[in-house]
This record gives sequence, C-alpha cells and structure tokens, in this order.
Amino acid sequence: MSQADKPANMTERQEKWFASIVESMERETGKTLEEWVAIARTCPETKPMARKTWFKEHHGLGTNRASIVISRAFPEGAMWAKPDDLRGTLWAEAGSRAILEAVEAAVAGYPGLVVAQRKSFTAFSRAFQFASVKPLKGGKAVLGLAVEPGADPRLEPPKNESWSERLKAKLTLDGPADVDASVKALLKRASERS
Repeated sequence: MSQADKPANMTERQEKWFASIVESMERETGKTLEEWVAIARTCPETKPMARKTWFKEHHGLGTNRASIVISRAFPEGAMWAKPDDLRGTLWAEAGSRAILEAVEAAVAGYPGLVVAQRKSFTAFSRAFQFASVKPLKGGKAVLGLAVEPGADPRLEPPKNESWSERLKAKLTLDGPADVDASVKALLKRASERS
C-alpha cells in the first residue's frame, strides 16, 4: 500500500485495518483497486466529499473504500498525504495552536505515542486513540478523552464529534493554562486505557 493510500501516523492496529480494506476490495466489491481508480477518474465531481457521495450513490462504495480509491486516483488532493499542511491550516489561530502545543507537551513522553493530524482534529493514540483536540473559534479548543464524563465534573459527553467513538468525554479549553495538573491526570488515565 502506498503512502498516499493511508493517513500518516497510524497505530499498528490502524495500519492493519487499513490494509485489510485494500486487501478485501476485490473480494467484497467485485473490482480491484485499479478498476475502482479508473472509475474514480471518470467522476464528474471535483471535491473529495462530493466524490465519496458520488461513489456511494452510483456504485455503492462506502466511505472508507471510496477514500482510499480517491486518494489513489487523485494523490495530489489526499489530505493525509500532507499532514503538516493540514495541521497549519487547522491550527492557524494562535490561541488554539497554543492549546494544542500544551496538550502535546503534556503527552510527549508517553510510550508508544502516535500523534496523527486529521481533517478537523489532532488525534493521540497508543494502541487505540485516547484523546483528540479540535480547535474552536475564538482561540479555544475542545479536548476529547477516552474516559467517562463522570471522571471529572468539568467533563461533558461528546455530541456529534468526528473523532473516535472511544472518546466518551470532552472538555472545552479556553487557553493553554487550562492544560493543568487535573487535565494532565485525565490524559494519563485515558492513555493507560489505550
């Protein structure tokens, strides 16, 4: 599998899952990856989400497989092929970026840490994703954690977040100072469950 076919910075488990999608493509869809790539190049849509929708509506291809096909057919548009560019765009606001950097500093020494940039958030994993940070307007950020909301009175259950379903609680951070000893303890607790 080429680098353009998969997001950067995945855990070993995520890499195996991603590879299984590619390996099962022909068996489960009746077409090879190369055949799907040829079909993708005929898609009248130009934006990734519109292309995925087109695949689902016209060919019944699900989101994960469509993403892989689209990234192979149009590697220059694969978001995950340029995680630094994605990070710079997502974390352009200085206040939010300072919060991200505070979270990164808090988890920097964790064994087996994998930090991965996604379209709308930055994910932190070991064997599994244990935290994510997503910027909010006004220089804030929201931290998702793989702990129950009852672990801290400031935590809330997530609503319509795009990160892992393992992240059962979220906390809005107003600035880097909010990544205090209690938030660091929550991060540690979440990572130990990963």
